[in-house]
Amino acid sequence: MIRNGSHAVEDEDKRESGSSSHSPEKRKRVIRVWCDGCYDMVHYGHSNQLRQAKAMGDYLVVGVHTDEEIAKHKGPPVFTQAERYKMIRAIKWVDEIVEGAPYVTTLETLDKYNCDFCVHGDDITLTVDGKDTYDEVKRMGRYRECKRTPGVSTTDLVGRMLLLTKSHHSNVDNTAYQLHTDNFGKGPKGHSPWTGVCQFLQTSQKIIQFASGKEPQPGDTIIYVAGAFDLFHIGHVDFLETVHKQAEKPYVIVGLHFDQEVNRYKGKNYPIMNIHERTLSVLACRYVSEVVIGAPYAVGKDLLDHFKVDLVCHGKTEVFLDTDRTDPYAEPKKRGIFRILDSGNNLTTDDIVQRIIENRLQFEARNQKKEAKEMAVIEALKHKDDSLKAKAALAKK
Repeated sequence: MIRNGSHAVEDEDKRESGSSSHSPEKRKRVIRVWCDGCYDMVHYGHSNQLRQAKAMGDYLVVGVHTDEEIAKHKGPPVFTQAERYKMIRAIKWVDEIVEGAPYVTTLETLDKYNCDFCVHGDDITLTVDGKDTYDEVKRMGRYRECKRTPGVSTTDLVGRMLLLTKSHHSNVDNTAYQLHTDNFGKGPKGHSPWTGVCQFLQTSQKIIQFASGKEPQPGDTIIYVAGAFDLFHIGHVDFLETVHKQAEKPYVIVGLHFDQEVNRYKGKNYPIMNIHERTLSVLACRYVSEVVIGAPYAVGKDLLDHFKVDLVCHGKTEVFLDTDRTDPYAEPKKRGIFRILDSGNNLTTDDIVQRIIENRLQFEARNQKKEAKEMAVIEALKHKDDSLKAKAALAKK
């Protein structure tokens, strides 16, 4: 059980980002922070970047690129710009978004939106001609760096979707999974540390950083929803927003099923994300108050009584019967607290996988091209570093 909350910044987040100097005693004005990106197939790595960025200041502005700009510099996005705008708005650390932000971040952009500096991860983002998109702001000292979240990348997620086994969530050391990720993400000159695949290792500290511990207050309506929430996407966001609107003071609890349970009723290679990854993805959503990790499939008396649930909601998608062929929502239906909601968005995880499959060759080419550019930059940086070391050695002689 992990309690969540919107726009909360923990003291440890401040320490992590080195922003303790931003305490009210030491400054009088609001620090505005800028982040930008494609934010295609938003995952907990993107959310963690925005969490860290918000901790460096007071107000977070996020610029999201258009489909046209992404196609020009990287290749076709999986989600439309309208979908990507809404996904970023749903992340609880974001205060404002800028639609159609320029791909190259300039001082003009920062000044236009009154931002003190921009924040990006410790990888590198390149234009179509291989230039660092943050070169100008770096040179002018208006750039800050946050830690990239290991164990997740769009390349890896696409690879998992194309994988026909359950290796990606049961044992990442599996030979079939490693071979597939090698073939999918590897460029002609080897793996880039930014694009390559590595294992995600969950820690209690990371969960604490994503959660805020907000307790339900008197007068709150406690609403419970359950599911896989796999590849947390715009369909989930629209549903949770609809759930959130069911009460004047909603306290939304999301029950996440374990991987084995999801695979039992979903089949194929689901879930794409394991339980730890899905937990962080849901915790990042502003409409969620609390998460139950490994929630029982049947919403029974004990669960309803323990959380003092006022309302149980489910989307218009199919409700699978429990292992004993019973209705998992029989108890809330008996109590008259069950409600089917129509969010107006029928997008499912299956639909996203289908988008990837239909455009597989394009995504493979996009990622290999991206990694090739990254490897070229790495080689150039290494050569520059070797030259500096050689000059230093000659100077000592």
